[in-house]
Amino acid sequence: MKSKLIAGALAAVAVAGTAASATPASAAPAKAEPPRCHTADLKAGFATGEDARPEMEQTEKQTQAYIWFTNQSQRTCTLSGFAGVDMIGAQETDGTWSLARSSKKPEKMILEQGDTVDFSINLLPVAGSTPQKEKFVPAKFLVTPPNETEHFTLKWPFGGQILKQDGATHPATYLNPVGR
Repeated sequence: MKSKLIAGALAAVAVAGTAASATPASAAPAKAEPPRCHTADLKAGFATGEDARPEMEQTEKQTQAYIWFTNQSQRTCTLSGFAGVDMIGAQETDGTWSLARSSKKPEKMILEQGDTVDFSINLLPVAGSTPQKEKFVPAKFLVTPPNETEHFTLKWPFGGQILKQDGATHPATYLNPVGR
């Protein structure tokens, strides 16, 4: 039994030794990953171009709004995960709605100085004639970058109203991870 363990250990050393000798001793160590982006490193806003505007006037299907983050720091940094998004409503009955997350898997995004990445929010618009208690009228969005505690306050620029599902288990209004 002892000889099998020794033979196995020698084989492992030989394989490890072979792998180690395939890498030149002068090779640089793996480059460290950039640190994560902090709120102070970023600026944020709604994408407002024609192709990025949510179709708030239609009420038959979901539409998307996009929020972007731009690295305004002097260093490269990473973002990974979901932003925190709280919608503040314009009606007295709206209150604040913390958006649920989709089931999409986040990817790590590396942002060099000046790079921009966005994420989408799926929305379910409703008609203006919908009873007040069934609609949420967005006014402001409190947007917190992934793994941060400080937020940006963004004014909702698109008008319209959303089906109020702030207590739903699987609401039709939810957010996707950064970069997706």
